[in-house]
Formats: sequence, C-alpha cells, structure tokens
Amino acid sequence: MSRQQRAAIDALLRSAPRSETPPTVEEQRGGFAAAVGAPAPEGVATRQTVLGGRPALELTPDGASERGHLLYLHGGGYVIGSPDTHAGLVGELARRAGLRTTSVDYRLAPEHPFPAAVEDGLAAYRELVEAGTDPQDIVIGGDSAGGGLALATLLAARDAGLPQPAAAVVFSPWTDLTLGGASIRTKHGIDPIFIEDDLRAYADLYIGAGDRTQPLVSPLFADLTGLPPLLIQVGANELLLDDAVGLAGRAGADDVEVTLEIGRELPHVFQHHFGRLDEADEALERAARFLNAQIQAAQFQAAHAEAEHLTPAAV
Repeated sequence: MSRQQRAAIDALLRSAPRSETPPTVEEQRGGFAAAVGAPAPEGVATRQTVLGGRPALELTPDGASERGHLLYLHGGGYVIGSPDTHAGLVGELARRAGLRTTSVDYRLAPEHPFPAAVEDGLAAYRELVEAGTDPQDIVIGGDSAGGGLALATLLAARDAGLPQPAAAVVFSPWTDLTLGGASIRTKHGIDPIFIEDDLRAYADLYIGAGDRTQPLVSPLFADLTGLPPLLIQVGANELLLDDAVGLAGRAGADDVEVTLEIGRELPHVFQHHFGRLDEADEALERAARFLNAQIQAAQFQAAHAEAEHLTPAAV
C-alpha cells in the first residue's frame, strides 16, 4: 500500500473511532456527516429541489451537457447519510462527467424501513421519465447501500414497465443483506471501516425479520435481465468485496453488459478520497467516461432505430 493510500485511510479511521457503547442512530448520522461530509467542488452549483415527492439536491457543473442526467442514491446502510454528506463525491462525479445530477434524500430506516427507500428511488426515476427526460439520457449511480438501492430501483422500474436508463455505476455496492459473501469473514481485520456486526445492525434496522433474499432487498439474488450496462468499482480490502464480485457474475449470467474494477488494497467507497488519493481520482474519471460513453451509445442506437423505422415510409 502506498504512503498516500495509508495516510488517507488513517485519516478516515481517526474521524470515526469505535466506542464500546453502541451509538444511537442520531449519533451515527452526525458522526458519518462529520467523517465523510464535504461540499460540492468548485464549479458545481447546488440547489435544493424535490423529485419523486422527496427532497433532493441538484448539482449542476459549469458547462453541463444539455442532454444527460445522473440520478444518484447515497450510501449509509439505509440508516445514515444524505445528499449533503455526499455532495463532495457526487459533485465531483458530476463535474467530471459534465452531467446535471439529482441526489435524492430517500427515506431512512429505522423510521422508514424497507420498502420505503425503493419506493422513493422508483418515484424519482419515474418522475424524470414522465416529465419528459428521455431514458436514453438518464444514468443512475450509487455507493454502498445506495449502490444496492440503485440496482433495486432499476429492477422496480423494469417490473413497473418503465424503460431502462442508459447505464448504471455503483461504488462498493451492498447487494447481499444476508451477509453471505465469504469476504465478510476473510476481510475481517483488513477492512478499515466495517466489521460484520456493523453490517448486520444496519440490515436489522432496514429489513428486520423480513426475507433478506428478496430481489429488491438483495439484488444479488435478482434476475437482472434487461438492466442497462453496469460499471462496478470496489476495493479489495473491504467486507463487501464479494457483494460486488457476485453482482458482476450475476449480471454476466443474465446477459447484462458489466465491467468490474477491483482496486488493490483499497477500502470501502474509496472514491470519497478524491483529491487525496490518486486511485480515487482515476476511478471517478473512468466512471465519468463510462457514463458519457453509454449515454452517447444509447442516443446513437435510438437515432439509428428511428431512422430504420422511417426509411420504408420514405421510399
């Protein structure tokens, strides 16, 4: 591990020390905001808005493309986090991609357990589509639980008969709330952020005694057929490594175009360390290029299909 990587990870650990007394949900939310919260980068304008009936943060980079819209769902175990805690990360992705972005303040557990978050993700996506945004211009992203929620939103949209967006990008997605991945145990003591009990506590608050293999809870167990091209980025040093690897395998088996990137010796959602960690900057740059390439490809395919449809009538 490079000195730069170690310094960034040590800073994160110092910002979130463990206590023998389990913190309350409110204490967790405050601690998380202090640990990872960062404002949107320079050159990215923000404003409060509403999407799908929920508060949301709109982030618009200077020179944003007239076409293209990123819908983002933040991480935090379905219990903590907000568009404000993720304004730095989401704003940096928006800036690099040149995309107007909406980060949704979906409802959190334990006040609002499953399926509230999925309902909010679906409502946000539905409003974008029904308000006239071409699905080929939409991409969706998320990190950690927000990555799992982004996938659940795609599944819910598919099952509701809505067209799919152009692409999805997920950072360290939490896709298996049964905690069945071997890395939950093999990366114990290596992951600098989580232990298994942390993940189990979040899952308990989100789904309780419900079935944790439900596709909208754990997309790892879903039929992913029909989902758009998918980019997955994950660190090799995290408990959720197998959630990402398993998701990539599931997507490939279901004929979904998928790219999996595993960052050597990197922790959970290492992209938060942009500007301090070269690997974070490089990962965000690749994610931005992926989103733009998929939007352009979807727009080209749509235009080509329309031209083919019109040709017989013109002859």
